[in-house]
Amino acid sequence: MTKRDRPVLLYDGDCGFCTASVRFVERRVPTSAEPVPYQVADLDALGTSVERASREVVWVARDGRLYGGAQAAAMLLVDAGGPWRPLGLLIRVPPLRWAAHGVYRLVAGNRGRLPGATPACALPAEQRPGPGPASR
Repeated sequence: MTKRDRPVLLYDGDCGFCTASVRFVERRVPTSAEPVPYQVADLDALGTSVERASREVVWVARDGRLYGGAQAAAMLLVDAGGPWRPLGLLIRVPPLRWAAHGVYRLVAGNRGRLPGATPACALPAEQRPGPGPASR
C-alpha cells in the first residue's frame, strides 16, 4: 500500500447532490482529506475502480486502506476531530454501523431526487455526460 500525505475522498463529480455535499464538508468539517471527483482521479494509483467509485464515496486513507459508503463518511468525521470525531467513531460500531450503511444506501439510491441533484445523478455511471468509464 502506498503512503500518502493526505487522505483522499473520492466522490461523483457528475452528481450535483454529491458535489453539494462535498462543498458543505469543505466549508464546515475541518478534514485533512483532499476531495477529488473520481472522474478525474487516478483510480488505479488509489487502489480502487470506476465500478466502486461510481457506486459509493470512497475514503483512501494515508496508508492506502479503502473505506466506502457510510464508513468513508465515518472516517471523514474521525479525521476532522473535535465534535465530529465521536460521531464518526459511533458510526463505525455495530449496530450503528449497520444502520449507517442502510441510511447511506437509501440516500445513494435516491440521490437523483434530493436537493442539489442534477439529471445526471439518476443515470448509471456509463450513461452520464463527460468522459466514459474507459477513460476514467
